[in-house]
Amino acid sequence: MHPATSVRLLLAGDVMTGRGIDQILPHPGSPQIHESYLHSAIDYVRLAEMQSGSALKEAYFAYPWGDALVEMNKRSPALRVINLETAVTRCDDYWHGKGINYRMHPDNLPCLTDANIDVCTLANNHVLDWGYGGLSETLRTLRNAGLTLAGAGANDLEASAPAEIQLDGKRLLIFACAHGSSGVPPEWSAGPELPGVHLLPDLRSGSAGKLIRFIQKYSKPEDLVMVSIHWGGNWGYRIPEEQQGFAHLLVDAGVDVVCGHSSHHPKGVEIYRDRAILYGCGDLINDYEGISGHEAYRPELRILYSVDLDPETGALLNLELIPFKSQKLRLCRADAEDRTWLQKTLQREYRSLGMMVEDTGSALVLSWPPPTG
Repeated sequence: MHPATSVRLLLAGDVMTGRGIDQILPHPGSPQIHESYLHSAIDYVRLAEMQSGSALKEAYFAYPWGDALVEMNKRSPALRVINLETAVTRCDDYWHGKGINYRMHPDNLPCLTDANIDVCTLANNHVLDWGYGGLSETLRTLRNAGLTLAGAGANDLEASAPAEIQLDGKRLLIFACAHGSSGVPPEWSAGPELPGVHLLPDLRSGSAGKLIRFIQKYSKPEDLVMVSIHWGGNWGYRIPEEQQGFAHLLVDAGVDVVCGHSSHHPKGVEIYRDRAILYGCGDLINDYEGISGHEAYRPELRILYSVDLDPETGALLNLELIPFKSQKLRLCRADAEDRTWLQKTLQREYRSLGMMVEDTGSALVLSWPPPTG
């Protein structure tokens, strides 16, 4: 249930509907990929089949969302926001030397629209995997489908401009940016006449100040403001001091939610000055099933974040973590054993940030001490 008066946002980390996911949808694109590990996206489907013990047949568009659709719908959010970490293109002009190239065929876009996704942030290390032509088609395809975008564009002004959403008379601005620690090539930074992503040069106070001034240029005191940041490596729970300092500066300047992603598993959440900072949301949808090497992190366990904000002040009212397990490239409800593992693991990480995690039986709910000063 919503608190009495609130704005509910459903936030996801990385949604990677390219490669193996694209191959099981109704309109798979060319399976050719340019990796040292595998050369066909179909091989990622086969890895998942080996893991699940059951062949995957052609799926309907919303298949990867699985049980998440029911959980999203019953919470009646005002907005659904994902970090879309793939190009949506037919383009074959892959970015040479990058190593991994994600794309979803444009005809598979109902994979997103059937899940009623509202906003896609695009400042990440895969949106230009198929070159400038692939980015252009991605932007055009998403916009034509009615999705609101932030984080990438035809030039630096478009890439850094926020997604602007009207919510029952309240305006929400979502700014999206990336940092090189997530693997974004420096050449992907958008320029005055160069397509690309909104790429931060570093996470020092000067860069935070520049971003804050940009936010203040667009926003009004009564607006709700969220910043989506693609930063950090794929594995590990440690939160770098530079990330925490950067996020605190944003909140000090009036940002209401900081949503970080790039890690393949969930990381810590901090409530700072009554504002939510999600340092690493973890992947929600990907084709990694059957890939070994990081089992200790339980990367098959995924989280969708339900964030309730006070519409007047932007303060966090409630934060719910909805757990899932990816099986057969589909999100399934996490069982009691998996929820217990998540609770214990996240509680270990959250404790140092002042958070407590309670398992309600269907979700994990955060509690935190009231603000001081």
